Amino acid sequence: MWLQLANEQEETELLMDMALEENDEETLGEVFQKTRTLGESLRKLELRQMLSEENDERNAIISINSGAGGTEAQDWAEMLLRMYLRWCEQKKFVVQTVDILEGEEAGIKSVTFTVSGSFAHGLLKAESGIHRLVRISPFDASGRRHTSFAAVSVYPEIDDKIEVDDKAADLRVDTYRASGAGGQHVNKTSSAVRITHLPTGIVVQCQNEKSQHRNRDIAMKILRARLYEREKRIQQEKLQELHDNLDDIAWGSQIRSYILQPYRLVKDHRTNAEKGNVESVLDGDLDDFIESYLLHLLNSKQKTAA
Repeated sequence: MWLQLANEQEETELLMDMALEENDEETLGEVFQKTRTLGESLRKLELRQMLSEENDERNAIISINSGAGGTEAQDWAEMLLRMYLRWCEQKKFVVQTVDILEGEEAGIKSVTFTVSGSFAHGLLKAESGIHRLVRISPFDASGRRHTSFAAVSVYPEIDDKIEVDDKAADLRVDTYRASGAGGQHVNKTSSAVRITHLPTGIVVQCQNEKSQHRNRDIAMKILRARLYEREKRIQQEKLQELHDNLDDIAWGSQIRSYILQPYRLVKDHRTNAEKGNVESVLDGDLDDFIESYLLHLLNSKQKTAA
């Protein structure tokens, strides 16, 4: 691939020299388009180099949990959900909602969904952490500025070929009636499934499918992903699970801030990447932040190896 890009660059340079000598505007336009296409191909190749970890190619499982603050934080969690759905739509990734708990007045308390697509986990792992919003609250009659927090957890979707400790004897499976919007079948039968992994206390649930069997399959898939992530972290001598690391959804632990008042700015605190067009970011324009984080990871690994 690198050799192909190098050959294309050489051909483009020769074409540009000919166009300049003959003052050929049409050919110069063609050179401009070729240069732009070459730049896009180079960027994709660089991004692929960054996505070299074991689980980067896998699908992703994402959970969003609102922090303290009631309706304000729950509205922020729903805004984040919309942001990721728009990003996935732009990438033509397939999204399936697994479980959602709506807020009493507005927003959501929590949501879990899967994202299927090429390198979904490798890209979305950049979003794992605490996200902070500063704005004039639409729920405050006095028009005061509020700060809200929400936690985003990103796990790789693990297939059945990878062995994890999910023996039947270690599982407690509960069924219950699904809550929230849905057809008559969803709400009147015990189709929802909650699985508790007794040795670790990890709890997963799914209620969006009409079939109890289907809900159980999806819940087991999420459980395997959670157990896999836990085992991986233990091997890396990190004793706390990623789930536990996000317990303190509050000030001082955020990875990114979205500021709507008194100025407008989105800033990633890990890479210092910034963007002033907050609306575009909340509408799914995340590529710059994701690529900056992946480059930050790559540089950190190279420094460690050196």
